Amino acid sequence: MTKVLEGKVAIVTGSSRGIGRIIAEHLVDLGAKVVINYVSSSDQADDAVKTIKNKGGEAIAIKADLTNMSELEGLFSKTISVFGKLDILINNAGLMNNKPLLEVTEEDFDRAFDVNIKATYFSCQQAMKHMEEGGHIINMSTSVTGQMFPTYSVYAGAKGAVEQITRQLAKEFASKQISINAVAPGPTDTKLFRVGKSEEQIQGLRNMVGYGRLGTPEDTAKVISLLVNDDAQWITGQTIRSNGGFI
Repeated sequence: MTKVLEGKVAIVTGSSRGIGRIIAEHLVDLGAKVVINYVSSSDQADDAVKTIKNKGGEAIAIKADLTNMSELEGLFSKTISVFGKLDILINNAGLMNNKPLLEVTEEDFDRAFDVNIKATYFSCQQAMKHMEEGGHIINMSTSVTGQMFPTYSVYAGAKGAVEQITRQLAKEFASKQISINAVAPGPTDTKLFRVGKSEEQIQGLRNMVGYGRLGTPEDTAKVISLLVNDDAQWITGQTIRSNGGFI
């Protein structure tokens, strides 16, 4: 694999497991040094770092709750302290808690928007302060924003806000030649995806995908690797629906 990200430093939020971990490992395969960010799963974060180091890559784990401003700022300052710079930010950390409208509480709403949009927005703010010129930011959204799914109103609403800030910040980041885009995966086969779903529901979602299969974390990681390559610098302010024809 060509080391197109050789010498680059990346933060991947929420990357101790799931899609985030696969994204982090893929960036390392392309030559980047990676920060594994986590909140509570320290064993999994340590395992991710160990796996990367065993493959000859460089990685560290930093615990930070990104809804807490001091911890969020600490994530970026520690990254600069260890690696000396920041080139790539993947805002992957997110929360999905689907409920019918009449069951959604104020706490549900506030938590979803804190994790999915507040953390993303202020991580972008830190990137503006610390990122090298010519850097790349990817904000994770969801292809559900283009569908009409019962129980997804809060999650899709928060991710819709992610897509809007991505567009609105594009020209601000352009002043530093930094690209910022959103990636919106479709149904992706992870442990978290399967929680609370029957096999019939999973098959229904599979049938909605043009390619007739669920996505994999590797599918998403490959799309992100294209967008953080300097050859894609001209793409900014866009939402890329990486979903195999789901919508």
